[in-house]
Amino acid sequence: MDFGLVLQTDPPAWSVVERMRRAEELGFSHGWTFDSCVLWQEPFVVHSQILAATERLRVGTMVTNPVTRDWTVTASTFATLNDMFGPRTVCGIGRGDSAVRVTGGHPTTLATLEQAMHVIKELAEGREVQLHGTPVRLPWVRDGHLPVWMGAYGPKALELVGRQADGFILQLADPYLTRWMVDHVRQAAREAGRDPASITVCVAAPAYVGEDLAHAREQCRWFGGMVGNHVADLVARYGDAAAAVPTELTDYIKEREGYDYSHHGRAGNRSTDFVPDEIVDRFCLLGTPEQHVAKLRELRDAGVDQFAIYAMHDAIDTTVDTYGERIIPAVG
Repeated sequence: MDFGLVLQTDPPAWSVVERMRRAEELGFSHGWTFDSCVLWQEPFVVHSQILAATERLRVGTMVTNPVTRDWTVTASTFATLNDMFGPRTVCGIGRGDSAVRVTGGHPTTLATLEQAMHVIKELAEGREVQLHGTPVRLPWVRDGHLPVWMGAYGPKALELVGRQADGFILQLADPYLTRWMVDHVRQAAREAGRDPASITVCVAAPAYVGEDLAHAREQCRWFGGMVGNHVADLVARYGDAAAAVPTELTDYIKEREGYDYSHHGRAGNRSTDFVPDEIVDRFCLLGTPEQHVAKLRELRDAGVDQFAIYAMHDAIDTTVDTYGERIIPAVG
């Protein structure tokens, strides 16, 4: 199993670069950042510095979207980074959440996302595409390579992952739900004539190492609120159709009243008071190193290729160091 580190691009940017450099030393293979241009600093500027400060770390967005960034600009940015530093980037992408909502927009459709993933990948890898009826190609790209990993929860999104994406990003660490979603992705891949094993599965969730479980829960409760934004969209689309969306994913948002994006992805977010302890325990990795190892092995058995740590709490460096020194060696 590979390991990634997910950070927000809060200033000072150099602290993000230094933490990613340290993560590579500790055995992490991927460095990810949020992409929400109003809430945080510009990720691709920071990505260039991370790539310059590391040797092997693969760097990507978790996740970008097809709304706030022009598709050709996204493709050119990734292709430029790869040309400068080698094929070390991953385009994580989804329908859009904080980046579009804080400016009054809405997540895009799956049809638009499907088109965007195709255009971005084709252009970044040097091939021509038809864009609004015009043939477009990046003539300077040579031997381009850009994996496109898609974030998804619902059945139609999971089908799109299996049909088109190079990787699947699942933002929760519940083994039961992970297995359910991975099975859907793999079935969709088979139906599309693809090798299911060719799709990389990445689970991303907060990890907090420590014996004070109550404190760890409070530091990571924000994650249930973030996931709840996507779940609310699913409930609106599918209702109570348990066959379409497992109730294990949807039931907990019944007390959800709204969400304040000014505290998005941050400990202490009052918009996440509705998230019960049970959900925090299921969706995150909490507790002693041994408890982390046990759950990571469950996730690996469910088909997970990479676990990416959301490090948005008061023990970032301690958790990352413990993963590098004790947990990654025990799981890898």
